Amino acid sequence: QVQLVESGGGLVQPGGSLRLSCVASGFTLDDYAIGWFRQVPGKEREPVSCISKDDDSIYYADSVKGRFAASRDNAKNTIYLQMNNLKPEDTAVYFCAADPSNFYLTFDDCNVSYDYRGQGTQVTVSS
Repeated sequence: QVQLVESGGGLVQPGGSLRLSCVASGFTLDDYAIGWFRQVPGKEREPVSCISKDDDSIYYADSVKGRFAASRDNAKNTIYLQMNNLKPEDTAVYFCAADPSNFYLTFDDCNVSYDYRGQGTQVTVSS
């Protein structure tokens, strides 16, 4: 069964850090391009970061550049999103997505359809 399961969300104070994990089962993440998204109720999903399949190039939204870091551990079939210096506006449900065919040259290429996505994990930044 193909599945993506996120974890690591929670409540954190402004300036704090969280590391999100996304574990894949039923397929090999190394063969897939990866996207991290976030979504708040009533709004469309917002791409946060994406990782290319072929050369592991990583792209970030301007709003998180310098604060967030995406990575993949192929041995664990897991991708991560390290989030530092969190701000209240980072509050959202974060989810990962994977697709075998997506190709990215710029961050704008991240906001496309994906074959698989997880259910998401809630991140709340508040004092």
